[in-house]
Amino acid sequence: MSIPQSGGGKITDHSQLAEYLESGCKPKADWRIGTEHEKFGYCEDSLKPLPYEGERSIHAVLSGLRDRFGWSPVEEGGHLIGLTKDGANVSLEPGGQLELSGAPLETIHQTCDEVNDHLREVKSVADEIGVRFIGLGAAPIWRHEDMPLMPKGRYKLMDAYMDKVGTMGKTMMRRTCTVQVNVDFASEPDMVQKLRVAMALQSVATALFASSPFIDGAPNGHKSWRSRVWRDLDESRTGIPAFVFEDGFGFERWVQYALDTPMYFVYRDGRYIDALGQSFRDFLDGRLPALPGETPTLSDWADHLTTLFPEARIKKYMEMRGADGGPWRRLCALPAFWVGILYDQTSLDAAWDLAKGWDQETRLALRVAASVEGLQAKVGDIAMLDLARELVAISDAGLRARAMPGAGGLVPDETHFLNALKESVETGRTLSDELLEEYHGPWGGDLTRIYGDHSY
Repeated sequence: MSIPQSGGGKITDHSQLAEYLESGCKPKADWRIGTEHEKFGYCEDSLKPLPYEGERSIHAVLSGLRDRFGWSPVEEGGHLIGLTKDGANVSLEPGGQLELSGAPLETIHQTCDEVNDHLREVKSVADEIGVRFIGLGAAPIWRHEDMPLMPKGRYKLMDAYMDKVGTMGKTMMRRTCTVQVNVDFASEPDMVQKLRVAMALQSVATALFASSPFIDGAPNGHKSWRSRVWRDLDESRTGIPAFVFEDGFGFERWVQYALDTPMYFVYRDGRYIDALGQSFRDFLDGRLPALPGETPTLSDWADHLTTLFPEARIKKYMEMRGADGGPWRRLCALPAFWVGILYDQTSLDAAWDLAKGWDQETRLALRVAASVEGLQAKVGDIAMLDLARELVAISDAGLRARAMPGAGGLVPDETHFLNALKESVETGRTLSDELLEEYHGPWGGDLTRIYGDHSY
């Protein structure tokens, strides 16, 4: 979840809304990569999720990172709720999931070094207080009532609203984790092509990174339960919007989508003001019930854009949102996968060639099938494994064309970060498949074994 946005004066003209998005356009030389990942923390002896406060807690982990590794604190209402350093931030998801939102970096080598440094720091602090972390798309055993709600005003408002607009919003907030990558675009046409590729093919990322076959202590019938959860959260702000593929799509059409999406809040003077279900259009006209007579700033607009949750979304950059959280090596594979596809024009064109003939029914069917069957999914004559194999090859070619060296020039490009995905398309198996085999095999149905075998 995003932290409050800052900067930007009053909105005095509708054109500023699209101009805000367009201001993110950058020349290719300035394109960067931002990796985000979430993970569940738990007490090593009891296997229970971490509370916010206490000797073994989220607060203790954040405090340790602050005191030992030079992170600056972020507070809300007197509570330590995040950290910042060198363009990156550590934040809390609603159920205490710890998230790293990485700095904008030039190469996958750099972003993977950042992930590795972060996980080493977290492990160093956690080991001393009997805490561990695990990367999965959904909490395998913990139930809703086991997961504490973090002391952030945004989450308190969302928690109260979720049951009014869907059936799985609270599950998403407390019991799911993802890994994402943020990428840049050069122009409106470049944004349009990238977003269409991202929306159409996000199901492939869902299949490749599926790691949530358990919920409430048992198999749930899906390879990615996290993806299943998002299908019943709030249809006004999730999914694959069909208008992205319509003629004339661009920044202004995304603005209309955002204006049609009900608000959650307005952030003022360090607190979140309840604007649940209210209209940003009314806000523009000074008729927002939450703040009568007041008109929004660009910061309010930026905040509102963070409450849209489609499979990919745009702000001043683009976010890929379809993958489950996972183990250490797959955290680097996700940015490699999308950068190889989106940052080389030949690869981007090749990816679009795979999907440009699909209709909305096919795109939606692939999303559902990926959630249920993972790489074994089939929709009509489209086999997910074949599609994934082609996309991994396209990404590999794109990373070779980028030719970004690492390790002081000893590693010629970024293609080795795809190795986990290459193994998946060679074997047809994802982490969910491996977890299910362990559950039905050596674990003998004892799902507590997942913590010892798969934690960082």
